[in-house]
Amino acid sequence: MDRRRVVIVVFDGVQSLDVTGPLEVFVGAARVRPGTYDVTLTSRDAGSVVTSSGVGLGVPRRLAEVRGPIDTLLVAGGDGVDAALADRRLVAAITRAAGQARRIASVCTGAFLLAEAGLLEGRRATTHWHSCARLAERYPAIDVDPEPIFVRDGNTWTSAGVTAGIDLALALVEDDLGADVSRLLARWLVVYLQRPGGQSQFSAPLRVASPTRPGLRDVLAWIAEHPETDCSVAALAARAGMSERTLARSFRAECGTTPAEHVEAVRLEAARRSLETSDLTIAAVAARCGFGTVETMFRAFQRRLRVTPNDYRRRFRAAPA
Repeated sequence: MDRRRVVIVVFDGVQSLDVTGPLEVFVGAARVRPGTYDVTLTSRDAGSVVTSSGVGLGVPRRLAEVRGPIDTLLVAGGDGVDAALADRRLVAAITRAAGQARRIASVCTGAFLLAEAGLLEGRRATTHWHSCARLAERYPAIDVDPEPIFVRDGNTWTSAGVTAGIDLALALVEDDLGADVSRLLARWLVVYLQRPGGQSQFSAPLRVASPTRPGLRDVLAWIAEHPETDCSVAALAARAGMSERTLARSFRAECGTTPAEHVEAVRLEAARRSLETSDLTIAAVAARCGFGTVETMFRAFQRRLRVTPNDYRRRFRAAPA
């Protein structure tokens, strides 16, 4: 097997985990399967860069000096990305290197550098949730999806922020070396679970604003603790001491979503945890998590995660230690 050359692009103000997370995955894969990966940090200039947290990273080579085929060109993100975008030499070097690469990828706001280099036009992509709207506004030719942990569009991969870079790198390794290697690496890195690309950047409780009305706060807590119960608008309104109309209007105004959408998100999260950690049948998971029928749960998984419950379990169940 030929050694795969991974080139990680960094700059002053880069987020350290955007770099070290994927770096540890690829280096770990090379330990599991010797000779599979050769990883190099590059930037506009050789020497060193200072991360956003003040940690220095050694940079042995200039990106412009990298010659020959590249397997994976990965661009990190971080607070320094705006200055990096204005660095025409760096952007030009990324464009040139991408022409030598089998695939390109970004972590967090590294997507802005790929976009500035003209590599995301007409593609679906993601970035850190806080920067998705800005990416879409600045580069309208990109189909920006703010939801997923990472997105693959052909030979181009983009991911959400910080720890999502580990999920992205694990997925890249799985694509190269198979699921067994990526799961072993996840266990070595003490990652609870390799998250699927379609998984939301937020858990269900984090997706809604904290309501000011005590009745709504009680309703949110009830849904989180009892997703298997009757969570219809009528039942939730009775629990909150409101009319159905008032509950629906207040929920939308304070939480930014509808009761039904939030209930489905909470149930989906509960179902994912159950599929990851238990041997329950799909029907039992659907019943325990409040979906009622396998068909209802199937539709929710397809719509929100783009996988079936069975596929989710096969691909992302936590392997035994």
